Amino acid sequence: MLNNPADTTLTRHDRGVVVWFTGLSGAGKTTIASALATELVTAGKRVELLDGDVVRTHLSKGLGFSREDRDLNVGRIAFVAHLLARNGVAVLVAAVSPYKEAREAARETIGAFVEVHVAPPLGVCIARDTKGLYAKARAGELPELTGVGDPYEAPDAPELTIDTSTIDVAASVQQVRAKLVELGYLHAVSSDAGAQHRA
Repeated sequence: MLNNPADTTLTRHDRGVVVWFTGLSGAGKTTIASALATELVTAGKRVELLDGDVVRTHLSKGLGFSREDRDLNVGRIAFVAHLLARNGVAVLVAAVSPYKEAREAARETIGAFVEVHVAPPLGVCIARDTKGLYAKARAGELPELTGVGDPYEAPDAPELTIDTSTIDVAASVQQVRAKLVELGYLHAVSSDAGAQHRA
């Protein structure tokens, strides 16, 4: 794989990073990623959002939901995310990505990888049922739904775990931003500084 010559001239704050949101359907992955994207753009980052549903419609059209197909989908997302991140883009991936092995392979591919487990209880995801998937699973129309018919393998040591049943979107975004600052991928900028001035 070709190296990007620009990589050697970028500080860590300016280099790309992949924030990989994993969790069950209805956990809040895309909601948090979308809100975070707005904040990162405001902070001067170049940002791309790779949503699992959108990727399946385009990049992974035709794939099913066998373990092999799910892993192939994650691998494709990781490949695109890596290309973007090595060119200085902050890539926000929101995908169920249920299997540990595939996520760890993505981490190996990408390098600058921050795993965020969005982890409300399953009952909360079912109550939200934002896409109607759990209703279909109960009706027998979607037997392979992750968390119901298929397993979800929670991360052992994600960089961050967020329970969206206990905190709102704004607080979730601030937790991710704080983690990116802590890891050196983002400067503590504007909104933090403004809060200090108001204190």
